Amino acid sequence: MTFRLTALTDPADSALSHRLAWLAADPDGTPLGTAFLRLFTSPGQSHLCGLALDVHPAERRRGVGSALLAAATDAARADGRQALNAQAVEGSPGDGFLTAHGFTRALVLDYARLDLATAPAGDPGRVHPQYRLVSWTGSCPDELLADFTRSRTAMDDMPMGDTHFGQVAWDEARVLAAAKAVADRGELLHTVAAVETASGRIVGFSELVLPADLTGDAQHYGTAVLPAHRRRGLARSMKAETVRWTRTEHPAITGLLTDTAEQNTGMLAVNESLGYRTTHRSIEFRLDL
Repeated sequence: MTFRLTALTDPADSALSHRLAWLAADPDGTPLGTAFLRLFTSPGQSHLCGLALDVHPAERRRGVGSALLAAATDAARADGRQALNAQAVEGSPGDGFLTAHGFTRALVLDYARLDLATAPAGDPGRVHPQYRLVSWTGSCPDELLADFTRSRTAMDDMPMGDTHFGQVAWDEARVLAAAKAVADRGELLHTVAAVETASGRIVGFSELVLPADLTGDAQHYGTAVLPAHRRRGLARSMKAETVRWTRTEHPAITGLLTDTAEQNTGMLAVNESLGYRTTHRSIEFRLDL
């Protein structure tokens, strides 16, 4: 059977990336599949791009996915990119497709969910005596912005396997832009931060994004502690406070979702201790261009 690819105009640009899109369709216009290629433009990531490719199950094995992938890789090479990343659930058709097309496994992610109806209550009161917790919703308060931005470097050594993901540089403008992007979607950003009492400095943070209707599952966006302050239970304390806050302030939220690299054994242990349970594993694939 024949089909055609159409390049689409995609409005999902940001200050740190832009996106190309293609639609595969039958001659009569019936959609068969899509591909979205995100080209990162932030310093340290201009060598990289990310692919999201989907073909309707009934239309697979007729070359649609291969054609969409070829269009995306050609565009990535033309833009001077060196690596293309894509993700698929372990054992899924996408896993097999990417493997068959020369992608290599770069990182394994453990996806987990905390069932708020059945999980034990966290214990945020057990914070290390040299620290305290603060929290806010939406954008970071002005008086904390500079310090919170500095604390974002806690993510710099996050395990990323062989994804060649690069290092994300954070400044105050990026912190505010990230919060605005969440708000523009109608969602609610909640942040818990760990503060060293003696210095008054933020040394760690945990972010959670709640859906616009404040029901169903919320998504963790990141939890990290600066290296000099690790092994003091701060990551667990911050996540436990997030659990307590969600249960108290938004009881219609039924679960919290998180994903963690399999090499990040410390965070996996924190999640397990709080009652998060694995739902599936996904593979981050890389294709060298």
